[in-house]
Amino acid sequence: MIELNSKARKILEKYAHDLNPVVIVGGNGVTEGVAEKVEAELKAHELIKVKFNEFKDEKKDLAGDLSSQCDATLVRIIGNVAIFYKPAEEPKNRKYEKELNKVL
Repeated sequence: MIELNSKARKILEKYAHDLNPVVIVGGNGVTEGVAEKVEAELKAHELIKVKFNEFKDEKKDLAGDLSSQCDATLVRIIGNVAIFYKPAEEPKNRKYEKELNKVL
């Protein structure tokens, strides 16, 4: 998990703006299956959105738990959608690293 400053968060928010949520937290909450799906999507995309259809009052805690389980960074929660970032394992596959390094 990396620490983001406000400029880095803004950069990632800009890129996440046009993304659709790829994981939806429903009635069962944050299950092992949801965590596995988030991890898989982060490996594929680096930057994802997770929508909370249920447990909206607990979304901050649940998003924090998800980021810990997946070793990802919680960029921001906007409404009922959380934005997560985890750099790709292979440095050549990192889409946002060059721009983030300018502000970190």
